[in-house]
Amino acid sequence: MQVEEKKVVSIHYKLTDDDGNILDSSENAQPLVFIHGIGMLIPGLEKALEGKVKGDKLNVSVKPEDGYGERDEGLTQMVPKTQFDDTETIQIGMQFQVETEQGVLVVTVTKVTDDEVKIDGNHPLAGVNLNFDVSVEEIREATQEELDHGHVHGAGGHDH
Repeated sequence: MQVEEKKVVSIHYKLTDDDGNILDSSENAQPLVFIHGIGMLIPGLEKALEGKVKGDKLNVSVKPEDGYGERDEGLTQMVPKTQFDDTETIQIGMQFQVETEQGVLVVTVTKVTDDEVKIDGNHPLAGVNLNFDVSVEEIREATQEELDHGHVHGAGGHDH
């Protein structure tokens, strides 16, 4: 069986940046389990996995445009500290959901001054080349219920 649209795929992976820093990994954890072809992975990795079979190992470099996009400095801004409920506990790295005209956006605090907080609406990996070492562990048919719900059920997936 090959990796293709609407198949449940299990992979182990290690994600690094161009400097070799490990950004994420499934090592010593359960594999990542997803339904292929419905947008659960970044496009560059999903495209590279297409047609692979159980046991395949691959190295994939994904440019920002096929990953989390380029950084958009228009998504950063300084806001008054008074817009936050508890101004004493605001720290760099904290994340908040904000309502925008386009819907909910997750922003990350990147700077805190006495009066202002800099927030960034870019994905933390926007603008980063992503390097994946991947091994395909399992492939199976997705159930109709999984397709209807848009996620994997059972081991490695969602339990209802």
